[in-house]
Amino acid sequence: MRLFGASAPKTGLSAPIPSAGRKLRIAPPGIFHIPFFAGAALALAFAFCLPGALFDAPYSPVLYDRNGVLLGARVARDGQWRFAPGDAVNPKFAAAITEYEDRRFQSHIGVDPLAVCRAALQNLRSRRIVSGGSTITMQTVRLMRDRRQRTFFEKAVEAVLAIRLEMGRSKEEVLALYAANAPFGANVVGLEAAAWRWYGHPARDLSWAQAATLAVLPNSPALVHPGRGRDTLREKRDALLARLARRGYFDDETLALARVEPLPGEPRPLPMLAPHLLDRIILEEAASGRAGSLSRHDVTLEAGLQARVSVVLGRRSRVFAEAGIMNAACLLLDTQSGEVLAYVGNAASAEAADVDIITSPRSSGSLLKPFLHAAMLDSGQLMPQGLVSDIPTRVGSYSPENNTQSYTGAIPADQALARSLNVPAVRALRNFGVGRFARLLRLLGLSTLFRSGEDYGLPLILGGAEVTLWDIAGLYAGLARSALDFPKGGNSFFPPRYFPAREGGPSPPDAGGGRIFPPQNLRPAQAQAARLAGSGPRGTAEEARPVSAGAAWLTLDALTHVARPGEEAAWQSFASSRKIAWKTGTSFGYRDAWAVGVTSRWTLAVWVGNASGEGRAELRGSNTAAPLLFEVFSFLEPSEWFPKPYSALRAAPVCALSGFPPGPYCASVKYSDIPAEAPHHAACPFCVQVTLNEKQNRRLVLSGGEKEKTVTRGWFVLPPAQEWFYRKWNLDYKALPPSAGSIGSSPPIALFTPEEASFVYVPIEIDGAPGSLVLTAAHRDPEALIHWHLDESYLGSTSVYHEIETRPAPGPHFLTLVDAQGNTLRRRFTVLAED
Repeated sequence: MRLFGASAPKTGLSAPIPSAGRKLRIAPPGIFHIPFFAGAALALAFAFCLPGALFDAPYSPVLYDRNGVLLGARVARDGQWRFAPGDAVNPKFAAAITEYEDRRFQSHIGVDPLAVCRAALQNLRSRRIVSGGSTITMQTVRLMRDRRQRTFFEKAVEAVLAIRLEMGRSKEEVLALYAANAPFGANVVGLEAAAWRWYGHPARDLSWAQAATLAVLPNSPALVHPGRGRDTLREKRDALLARLARRGYFDDETLALARVEPLPGEPRPLPMLAPHLLDRIILEEAASGRAGSLSRHDVTLEAGLQARVSVVLGRRSRVFAEAGIMNAACLLLDTQSGEVLAYVGNAASAEAADVDIITSPRSSGSLLKPFLHAAMLDSGQLMPQGLVSDIPTRVGSYSPENNTQSYTGAIPADQALARSLNVPAVRALRNFGVGRFARLLRLLGLSTLFRSGEDYGLPLILGGAEVTLWDIAGLYAGLARSALDFPKGGNSFFPPRYFPAREGGPSPPDAGGGRIFPPQNLRPAQAQAARLAGSGPRGTAEEARPVSAGAAWLTLDALTHVARPGEEAAWQSFASSRKIAWKTGTSFGYRDAWAVGVTSRWTLAVWVGNASGEGRAELRGSNTAAPLLFEVFSFLEPSEWFPKPYSALRAAPVCALSGFPPGPYCASVKYSDIPAEAPHHAACPFCVQVTLNEKQNRRLVLSGGEKEKTVTRGWFVLPPAQEWFYRKWNLDYKALPPSAGSIGSSPPIALFTPEEASFVYVPIEIDGAPGSLVLTAAHRDPEALIHWHLDESYLGSTSVYHEIETRPAPGPHFLTLVDAQGNTLRRRFTVLAED
C-alpha cells in the first residue's frame, strides 16, 4: 500500500512511520487503472471504428462471359452506373491518380503530414480553404461516409479512419476501393463503369490520355459534361500527362500522341449481347431472396458465339418481319456439359423484344416424337425398321392428319420419325400409354407438364402441351449424352446451366443452373409438374438411365435422314457435309416454328414466331426455323458423329420386308441393330402362307379334291386398309392374287371410319343444316364393288374410291359392308346427341 504524507527516515528494517497528529490518506484502489481502461477503450474503439461493409451502395448487375468479356450490365438500383471493385487497378490509372492526388501514397500511413502542413499554409495565405491535404485513403473514407460536409472535425475523423483503413488493407486494396467508388461525372461511379461509359472498353485497355482524363474527374466530375469546362479538363489532363512524362512513365513521343487524343463525348452505351439472360438472373435472384447480393455474374457464354448468333438471328428476323413474323430465339449448348454458349432470348424486334422466349411456354409441335420413339425401342414395342400403320385414324372425336395430307399405309418406324408423320406417332402413343409417356417426359426434365397425362390425351405428341426452348434444348442434349453414355452410369438428362460448375462442386447432372434455387421458387406450373413427377431418390434402372445408349443412338441416326431445307437438301453429296441429327416442329394454327439440331459437341435449339401467339401461314419449322438452324451450324466447328455404342446394341435378324423378327414364312432376312436390353418383339405378322395354282395367279382353298398342281409359298400381305395406300407409294408391292371363287379367312375389306365401338358426333353446318358423317373404306381388289348398309337400310354402292355420306340419328348403329364375293365386314358405333 502506497502512503502519502511526511517522509520518515529510511532504515533497512522498518517501514516509514507517520508523523504524530497527521491523518493517513490512502489513494482509491482503481484510480491508477483509469488510464489503462481509457487507453484500452480507445484502442478498442479504434480497432472497430470501421464498419463491416465499407460501402453499402448498390452495384450494377454485370454479366461477363467465360473469358471475362463484358456481355451487358444494368444500372444500379440508385440509378448509378457502378461496378463492383475488382482485384487490381489499371497501372496507368494508378500512376495517374497517385501523381494527381497523392504522390506519397505508397509511403504514408493514411495521412500525409507534409500534405497537411502544405494545405494549412495555403489556406492561411488565402484566408479560406483552398486545399484539404487529403490523401487517397482519406478520400476513400470520405466517399465511404457519403461525402459529408467539410469541417475540421470531419477532417480529423477521416484522418483517424484512414489510418485504421491502412492498417487493415494493403495499398492495392485501398486504391481499388477508391477507384471503384469515385465519381466520374454524370451518373457514372467507379473506374470500370467510367471506362465503358466514356470510352466504350474495359479499364484494362485505357490509354495514357484516357487514364489521365479519368484521374482528373473525381475532384471535378462536372468537367466531363460536353460543352461545360472542356478546356479546363483538357488543360488539367495535359498538365498531368506532362508530369507523368517527366517522371519517366513514357517518352516524349507518347506524350505528344496522348495530347492529341480527343476528350470523351456523350456517354456510350454498354454492350447488350445477352440482355435476356441478365434479366433472367436478376429475376431468379430476386425470387430466391438474394436480390442484389451478387453484382458480377460470370456465365458460361462465349462472347464471340453470342455475337454471331445474334447477328444471324437479327438478319433472319428482318426477313421474317416482312411476313408478319416478329420474334425469334436461339439457345446453343455444349452437348456434354450442358453449358450455355449462346443465349439469344429474342431478336431485336419492334414488337415484344423484351420477352424472353427461351423461358416462355409454347406449343411443342412434334418435337416430342423422338423421345416416344426411343422409349418404345427400349420397351420392345417398336422395331427401328418395323412397319407402323399410317392410315386414316379416328380415336373418339380426335382424328389426326399428316402434314402432307396423305397416307403411306405402312412405313418403317425410323422413316416415320424422319418424315415426322403424325398418324403413326399418335397410334404409337396410344400403344405406349399417354400417362406413361407424360411421366417419362417429366423424368427427362420437362418442367411444364402441370396436368396429368390423361388430361393431355393423344394430342400430347403433336403439340397438345407447352414446352420451353430451355427444356427442349436440355432434352435433346440429354438424348445426345445418352448416345454417348455420358456421364458413365449416370442420368444423362439434366438441365442446361449458364453458371460455371463450382470448383470441387457437384458433377454436371447435379449442378443444375450453376446456382441452385430452392424448389419453392418455381412457377406454379413447374411446381405442379414436379409434384406429378414424384419426389425422392431415383433408384430404379429406368430412372437412372431413362433412355438407353442404344435407343438414343438409333433415334439420333434416324433424325439424320430428315430432309434438309434449301441448299442443305443435298448435304450427303458433299465431302465437307456435317452429320446432324435434327427435328422440326410446327404448332397447330402455325403459331410456333421449331428446329433443334444435335451433334456430339453442339446442341442448338431455335424458335420462330410471334410472342403474341398470332399465327402466320408461312410459320413452319422447315421454312423458317430450319434455315436459321443450319446457318448457325455453318460457322460452328465441325464435330465427330456419335460413335456407335456396340455394347448397347445387338444385331437381330429381321424380315427384310416388314422389319420385324422373321416368322416361318418370311422369304428374306436381314440384320438390324436394336437396343441390347430390349424385350423380344413378336414375329412378323405380314408374311403368311398362301396356296396358289401353278401359274401363281390365283389363290386356292384346299379342300382335298384338287386336280391341278398347287404351289405353297410365303407372301407379304398387308391388311387391306394399309395395302390401299401402301401400293400407291411402293410399286414393287405384289398384292395377293384373286381367290378362285372361295372366300378367304381374312376379309379383303377395311373400314377406316368409324372405328369399332367408337362414339362419333355429327356436326351442324354453318347455315344450321344437319351435317353428314363420312364413311371411308378400302378393298384389296382395286376394281371391287362394295355395298353399304346402315342397320337395315341400304345406303348405296361404291367402287375404286369407297366413300359415302350418311346422316344417322343419335344412338347405336350397325354398319355392314359386303363385296361381290360375299366378304362381309360389320362394325358398331354410336352417334352422340347434340347437347
